[in-house]
Amino acid sequence: MTLLSVGGVDVHYGQIAAVRDAALEIGQGEVVTLIGANGAGKSSLINSICRLRGCGRGQIAFNGADIVPLQAHQLPALGLVQVPEGRRVFGRLTVVENLKLGTFCRKISRQELEQDLAGVFDLFPRLAERRDQAAGTLSGGEQQMLAIGRGLMAKPRMLFLDEPSMGLAPRMIDVIYGAITAIAGQGVSLLIVEQNAFLALELAQRAYVMEAGSITLSGYCADLISDERVREAYLGHAH
Repeated sequence: MTLLSVGGVDVHYGQIAAVRDAALEIGQGEVVTLIGANGAGKSSLINSICRLRGCGRGQIAFNGADIVPLQAHQLPALGLVQVPEGRRVFGRLTVVENLKLGTFCRKISRQELEQDLAGVFDLFPRLAERRDQAAGTLSGGEQQMLAIGRGLMAKPRMLFLDEPSMGLAPRMIDVIYGAITAIAGQGVSLLIVEQNAFLALELAQRAYVMEAGSITLSGYCADLISDERVREAYLGHAH
C-alpha cells in the first residue's frame, strides 16, 4: 500500500527553481533513501512535503489524503513526522522535556507517556543516563539520538530523517544507523535524506537520486549500488 505519493512538485526561491517536477512514492513499512550532492534540492523537496515550504505546483498525498492545504504542525497527528537536519533540539530543556514535546499532537495518559519514554530509552540507553541533563550540553551524536527520539514520541507511521549522519564520528554513525534499522524493523516507513550515499543505500530498499533539483534516477538500492553512474558520482570506486 502506498503511504506517501508525491507528483509534479516544484519549489522556487524567488526566480530560482530549487526543485523541478519531483515525484516519488513510499509504501507502508518501506525504507527509501533520497541521495544527492549538497545543494541538489533534497531538503527543499522534504521541506515542501512536510509543509515547511510551499510548492509552486504538484500533488502530495499521505495515506490517501491531500496534505498540500495543511500546515506543518498538523502533519504529526496524521502520522508524518520529520527529524530535521541539524537536530534542532531545545538546548535549555532537559532530555525528558524535549522528548515530551514530541507528544504535542497526541492525548496520552501518564502511563502511556512513561511507556513511550521507556521505548526511546531502550533504543538509546545513553539518553536514559542523561534524562535530566540540558539538551544543549549533549554531544552532537546524543542530540541526534534525542531528535530521533522526539520524533518517535509522536508515534509516526512515516519518519523523515534529514541528514542523520551529518557531522558525526564513525562510531556514532554506527549507533544512529543501528537505531534506524531497529525503527524500520518496527514497521515505521522511513525516508532517509543523505549525503553519505553508501550508508543510505546499504540500509534502504529503494532510492531516488536527485541532481540540480530533479530526480534523475530511481530504483532498488542493490541495483543502484552497482550502477556505474551512481558509483562514480556518489560512492567512489573504493566501494
